[in-house]
Amino acid sequence: MIDHVSIAVRDLAAAAAFYERVLAPLGLARLVERDRTVGFGKRYPEFWLNLRAAMAAIGSDTGAHVCLRAPDEAAVRAFHSEALAAGGADAGAPGPRVAAVTTYFGAFIHDLDGNKVEAVTFPQ
Repeated sequence: MIDHVSIAVRDLAAAAAFYERVLAPLGLARLVERDRTVGFGKRYPEFWLNLRAAMAAIGSDTGAHVCLRAPDEAAVRAFHSEALAAGGADAGAPGPRVAAVTTYFGAFIHDLDGNKVEAVTFPQ
C-alpha cells in the first residue's frame, strides 16, 4: 500500500550517516544521494531524508512515527543499539508488544532530529 516515506532532517549529512548505521540491520542501504535528499532501500529508495535546515525541533510526543519491517528479533535489537550508539534516543526498548490484531517484537528510537522510528518483526 505505501511505496515510500520521507522525513525531514536539519543536517542531511549527519542524518544520512546516522541512518546508514541504523538501517543496515534492516537490510536497507543508501541508494540515492542528491543535494537536499538521501534515499535508503533494498532495491529502490523506500525511506527518504529531506533537508529542512530551518525546521524547528520535533517534539518528543507528536504521535507520529514511521515503522520499518525487520527480518528478525536480532535485527530489531541491532537497529535500536545502533541508533543509541549513533546519538539517537531510546523511545521504547526492544521487546514483545501487543497490537490490535497480533503480537510483535519491536523497538522505537528518536533520531537526531526527534523523528520517531520503529523497527518491527512478527513471530512466525
